[in-house]
Amino acid sequence: MLVKNYMTRHPLLADPAMSTVEAQRFMGENDIRHLPVVGDGKRLLGLVTRQSLLIDPGRLGSLDVWEIARYLSALTLKDVMIKAQEITTVEQDTTIEEAARIMVENRIGCLPVLDDGIVVGIITEVDLLAQLMEMMATRVPGVRVTVRLPDERGELAKLVGTIAAQEWGMLACGGAPAPKDPTKWDAVVKIRDVPQEEIIAALGTIEGQEIVDVREV
Repeated sequence: MLVKNYMTRHPLLADPAMSTVEAQRFMGENDIRHLPVVGDGKRLLGLVTRQSLLIDPGRLGSLDVWEIARYLSALTLKDVMIKAQEITTVEQDTTIEEAARIMVENRIGCLPVLDDGIVVGIITEVDLLAQLMEMMATRVPGVRVTVRLPDERGELAKLVGTIAAQEWGMLACGGAPAPKDPTKWDAVVKIRDVPQEEIIAALGTIEGQEIVDVREV
């Protein structure tokens, strides 16, 4: 799973000379929250977000209403954009999980995707959430089960082996460290076309493992 498969290709772009008023209208009409600013050849110059378009009231305190109107109408994206050297970017072949790590650690909502400095796409936090939804087969009905198992070799094989022995169809499988217990791991599986009671009966017999949540979704 690579960024190029989940990014928005050919995103909407802006010229640095675009006024902030026009940019706000443009972003609102197209329902976007991140707008790359580019120069010749679609080379990244900056990035505008809805947050960066907010004007500090302190800059307007000494102005009357007409001066404020003139000031705002004269502002361009070049004046308010995040400069290219301050923007975190990725390449198309970056893995989706690496993109997620970068966004979380930097507390940012998007990553422009560049190819030799040229903007070829953008990936956002919404894109990552959509991918998580697809990974867990959210749109397909089934039984979602969380099994807490020791963080040891062979434990996941025991769980998957039990599911395979029943000849059940597994829609999704994921996992994460158990909350507040570094010695355990929570495996999440989604199984279709099997009654919840049968799943509990089969998975509940695996030695050393515990069903901590089960629900039809």
